[in-house]
Amino acid sequence: MFSCPEVQQCYYVTDDFDFMLVLTVSCMAEYENLAQRLFRDNRNITWFHTTVVMDRVKVGLSVPIT
Repeated sequence: MFSCPEVQQCYYVTDDFDFMLVLTVSCMAEYENLAQRLFRDNRNITWFHTTVVMDRVKVGLSVPIT
């Protein structure tokens, strides 16, 4: 696997796409540079979709197992 500190999480998922990445960048210009490097310049990626988080409603990573 490659080292990319902007990639915080990566999930192999079912849906219309194969992977979902959670990225952290400081601005849209930084995102554009990252997208160019990771996605547009990669011949193995035919398309990608971007969703921008506007605000956090709830964040949690614990699993409530009793």
